[in-house]
Amino acid sequence: MKAYILGCLTLLFWRIRADFSNEDCWVLGFNKAALLCSSCDLLDNFNLGSTLREPCLECCHHDDNVSVTKKYAKAILEVCTCKFGAYPQIEAFIKSDRPSKFSNLQIKYIRGLDPIIKMMDKDGHIQETVAIEKWNTDSVEEFLNTHLELDVAEPDYLKTNMI
Repeated sequence: MKAYILGCLTLLFWRIRADFSNEDCWVLGFNKAALLCSSCDLLDNFNLGSTLREPCLECCHHDDNVSVTKKYAKAILEVCTCKFGAYPQIEAFIKSDRPSKFSNLQIKYIRGLDPIIKMMDKDGHIQETVAIEKWNTDSVEEFLNTHLELDVAEPDYLKTNMI
């Protein structure tokens, strides 16, 4: 509660001054280094736009400065089937037809593991590991669409119906 009151007081003080530092943003619950201005638009989805829009816009940086999205050649989604009850969205993704859209996605079942996605280069070396336990099926698919390269392997003539 003390932190909340301190945050509100800081907000009022900085609203007058309107020059937020990294520390000021942190007190308000924003990470100035990682906050994109497009994220401030999402506050309305949670009925927070009227209260937090101004400090959010003071703490964000514009999206056009963001570097190009890194693409990976392969991905492995690892999860334990015993944890499907705790992660029904991940189970729904795996059991749907969505994984078949990604020929360079492999699903591995590893006992006791919370769901993660390992992104790999063309040689199979792990470049990045992402925890996905709080993601829904659409988030997993969007992440893979964004960060996974299209598989340019030989076309499967049985699937393409080509002679």
